[in-house]
Amino acid sequence: MAALFSCCAGCCADGGSGHVALKEMPSVQLDTHHMGTDVVIVKSGRRICGTGGCLANAPLHQNKSYFEVKIQSTGVWGVGVATHKANLNQIPMGMDIHSLVLRQDGTVYHSNEEKNRLPANSIPQEGDVLGISYDHVELNLFLNGKNMNCPASGIRGTVFPVFYVDDSAILDCQFSDFYHTPPQGFQKILFEQQIF
Repeated sequence: MAALFSCCAGCCADGGSGHVALKEMPSVQLDTHHMGTDVVIVKSGRRICGTGGCLANAPLHQNKSYFEVKIQSTGVWGVGVATHKANLNQIPMGMDIHSLVLRQDGTVYHSNEEKNRLPANSIPQEGDVLGISYDHVELNLFLNGKNMNCPASGIRGTVFPVFYVDDSAILDCQFSDFYHTPPQGFQKILFEQQIF
């Protein structure tokens, strides 16, 4: 009991209100410590170019998570989820059990197996915004706010958003302060809230 009292007294001894400031959560961005050797990250950790892959700096902890990517320039690219064990120098990703990604041709790959594909005439183009939701079991894709209804699953463990580029592709990534579930009827939520 004396230890509890001294702890409480110590918190208030500075003459303050006794409140301890909470540590501010870092913003989610592309992680320069987990990227391929020829990747270039710019725009305050929001744009990926060069050659290779990069993880976001925060894992998907919540039951449902959502993030977006805008295709600034086409080429070879992919977006999805991956573990820290993913090879970020191997293009395209989705070749092993450590990544589950949508590729620029509209196919979704995991463990070198096609898990699903976007509907015909729905291949993302320059300027399009892809939304990615993940609920620790299933990855779902949205193109310019429309659900593509092509779920994919299979990856296990702690996963992070992952992006890869090659052949002049440029992707702009957008995360909310915390990953969240997309609301019903969303339309390019995050990109409409921020101007690049």
